[in-house]
Amino acid sequence: MELYLIRHGLTVWNAAGKLQGNTDIELNEAGREAAGQLGKKLDDIDFDVIYSSPLIRAYETACLIRGHKNIPVIRDKRLRELSFGEMEGAYYADWNCPESPFHYFFTEPEKYTPPAKGETIEELCARTKDFIQSVLEKDWQKFNRVMIVAHGALNKGIMCYLEGNDKAHFWGKGLQKNCQASIFEYDGKEWKKLTDD
Repeated sequence: MELYLIRHGLTVWNAAGKLQGNTDIELNEAGREAAGQLGKKLDDIDFDVIYSSPLIRAYETACLIRGHKNIPVIRDKRLRELSFGEMEGAYYADWNCPESPFHYFFTEPEKYTPPAKGETIEELCARTKDFIQSVLEKDWQKFNRVMIVAHGALNKGIMCYLEGNDKAHFWGKGLQKNCQASIFEYDGKEWKKLTDD
């Protein structure tokens, strides 16, 4: 089974440098264009199913990638982005200071503590692991190729499980770009990364 793990297209808040988290922000025109272009690039590849975050920026990306094909797009709440609680909508420049809980988020994630009403990286990793194990690994033989369209931190949570990384190595080689696909293969026992991003 192959898994294509894709980050949603660009949004107005992405472009402005705002923290989105669980706030439901739609794609901007550049994001829609990039999603459509990725759909054309993947047009000759057959997918059994597309799983999407319930947030509109990911769901719209999934639908634009699917295009004219008759592939089900299934939303799953476990694929929503990491919640940043009361800090959602803040500008990166305002929260990336030593006094902020986000100071270590990208550089030393093992030291990250979420803001009020936010979610820990451990909580994110627990729900992504649950999704992969209960949806993909459990019935892996019925799938040839699956797509997941979700979010920057969420996708890294999935990759932590697939690659066996700990919290200190949460970001791996860094955040996926908008509409970037990372490809993995599962043989019933272990996951192997087919692309090196």
